[in-house]
Amino acid sequence: MTSATTANETFAPLPLPFHHEPLKVAADTYLIRALYGEGEAPVSIYVNSMVITGREPVIVDTGGAGNRDNWLDDVFGLVAPTDVRWVFISHEDHDHVGNLAQVLDLCPNAKLVTTWFQAERLKTDYKLPIDRMRWVNDGEGFDAGDRMLYAIRPPVFDSPTTRGLYDSRSKVYWASDAFAAPVLKANEDVNELDTEFWTQSFCMAQSMLSPWHTMIDEAKFNKAIDRIAELNLSAIAAAHTPIVSGKRINDAFDLLRKLPSQPETQMQRQPDLEQMVAALAASA
Repeated sequence: MTSATTANETFAPLPLPFHHEPLKVAADTYLIRALYGEGEAPVSIYVNSMVITGREPVIVDTGGAGNRDNWLDDVFGLVAPTDVRWVFISHEDHDHVGNLAQVLDLCPNAKLVTTWFQAERLKTDYKLPIDRMRWVNDGEGFDAGDRMLYAIRPPVFDSPTTRGLYDSRSKVYWASDAFAAPVLKANEDVNELDTEFWTQSFCMAQSMLSPWHTMIDEAKFNKAIDRIAELNLSAIAAAHTPIVSGKRINDAFDLLRKLPSQPETQMQRQPDLEQMVAALAASA
């Protein structure tokens, strides 16, 4: 019988062909970047996380396990593991908690900023230390020494545990999966993208993330957007997009406001899969 180890090796993700250095977003704030599909597919998608190197350094999400070596090198090239004081998890999807166990092991002085529900949902994968947790619900905050950080749920999300993170000092908002936008190549800021392409990419991604958008009350949804817009952000950093800055911040809010009236994005179907398999077989 095939061993579990052999099976895991068989289905292990391929290493990424390109590495992108951490990107400085604001003073003491860096985006940890990985771009999936680059050089392989028509469009690519970022899988980002973030590090705040302030008085009490914070790791914001822990990336995907398939990019572990690069991710750990990038993060701990910015901050020493023993200096990390906080590990904030926006939600429990695999591309956000892929290196959580390694981070908690390497950072003995860090507390995990989570919620009760999130910790419960993670129990199937991790034995988390309850004495190293800080439960911060939507709307609550915590003191990271030289700044207050607030958990604020983004307007769109795919997990009930999702919370974004607002830095009162830098005015950078970590939006978790919201504001996602596939790209054609590596970009640092969405201002580098063609406006029409970014608009279509952005709207498609928000619909895929939150297919319930066709069922929501527009007035209530606008209040959720206002909650973020009124923060007067310097930049939006998120898991699956280049940085959103300048005029594109307001443009993004405007596009979000139109989401309830937009049709749900249609996914690829079985005939599309069959075409892909046939194309792979023909090129083998």
